[in-house]
Amino acid sequence: MKEFFKIEPKLLELDIRAREMCKDTFAEIDRISMHNQHKVLSAFINNKVSEADLGISTGYGYGDRGRDNLEKVFAECMGAEDSLIRHNFVSGTHTLAVMLFGVLRPNDTMLCLTGRPYDTLIGVLGIDGHSDGSLKDFGVNYEEVALNDEGRPNLDEIKSRLKNKFYKVAYIQRSRGYSLRPSLTVEEIGVLVKAVKEISPDTLVLVDNCYGEFVDTIEPTSVGADLIAGSLIKNPGGGIAPTGGYIAGRADLIEKCAYRLTCAGVGREVGASLGHNRELYMGLFAAPHTVGEALKTATYAGALFELLGYESTPKYDAKRADIIESVLLGSSEALIAFCQGMQKGAPVDSFVTPEPWDMPGYDDPVIMAAGAFTLGASIELSADAPLREPFAAWLQGGLNFASGQAGVLLGAQSMIDKGIIKL
Repeated sequence: MKEFFKIEPKLLELDIRAREMCKDTFAEIDRISMHNQHKVLSAFINNKVSEADLGISTGYGYGDRGRDNLEKVFAECMGAEDSLIRHNFVSGTHTLAVMLFGVLRPNDTMLCLTGRPYDTLIGVLGIDGHSDGSLKDFGVNYEEVALNDEGRPNLDEIKSRLKNKFYKVAYIQRSRGYSLRPSLTVEEIGVLVKAVKEISPDTLVLVDNCYGEFVDTIEPTSVGADLIAGSLIKNPGGGIAPTGGYIAGRADLIEKCAYRLTCAGVGREVGASLGHNRELYMGLFAAPHTVGEALKTATYAGALFELLGYESTPKYDAKRADIIESVLLGSSEALIAFCQGMQKGAPVDSFVTPEPWDMPGYDDPVIMAAGAFTLGASIELSADAPLREPFAAWLQGGLNFASGQAGVLLGAQSMIDKGIIKL
């Protein structure tokens, strides 16, 4: 590495120690990646994916066999009855909005089981004063259960709410978002699903699955979630899908979501793929391996920064529920230095210096290191954070571990160069 990058010898010594610390965790990541790769390959074979599925449709997109077969393949990979996977979902938030608008109706109430949702969903819900075109604007009510003192879902309070009132939707956010609460494993989501269904069987359990796909050998649909949704420029696009999102779960609910994505009475039958089928198939096929590389990068970052004296969550040897690593850097100066150093290790726009800015959908200025082939692709190495306490960098992605390792080291080197870290 020292042949290509200017990195302090003492930092390179810590790099060797960090990788040694991660050996057992890396082995477990490889085991899960292999299982998931076999699962995905089996789904491709079972659904007879062919060269014809990789073709182009235009106009209305009627009879797009590749689009339709991809949804069968993806459903099998997610352990779901059906799926809706399209390039014209413009973001994860858009996909979640389609899922929510698809199943909720005026006067329905949804209950978020995992505290305040991710920043960009606030406008969709219509809370905190944002209402134009939101669920609130359409007469849908929103409630949430605050997390307990350990940052976990408050199961007793959830059960109490469900016993006293009917909620059409119980909503779970798997990843932590811009918070430090632990992300939820599939097993933990299963406990929540069981609690909801035992008390209120007709309540639909919806999961924001962003950052969690292929991190475990099963998905939330395998433990009873009615619908899950996520973005294709995160885990399931494998770093190849250029845009898009998915919803997977019960077939009847997927149909409702399709009517929201296009229009009532037409639904999933339309939507030209415009040549994107090949990229979406390739991305899904690459996803298990790519997710494994991102998990290794996150694990390594946790180990390296622990050696540098910083707290990271989850710890490098902890069971992981998503690809995100949070590094608590303690000051805006450290956060900015780290992100600027990470940017220097990007394959695209490495010469650019990221600065905090007022990013749409966020209440605080956000700094983002994201030199990616696909704009905003969180499965590619990136680090971002709002400039607010505790000044943690949320790191995710890495198409391969070697480049992810370099990016993390350059982030630390930037902090050394600015006198924030002293070795």
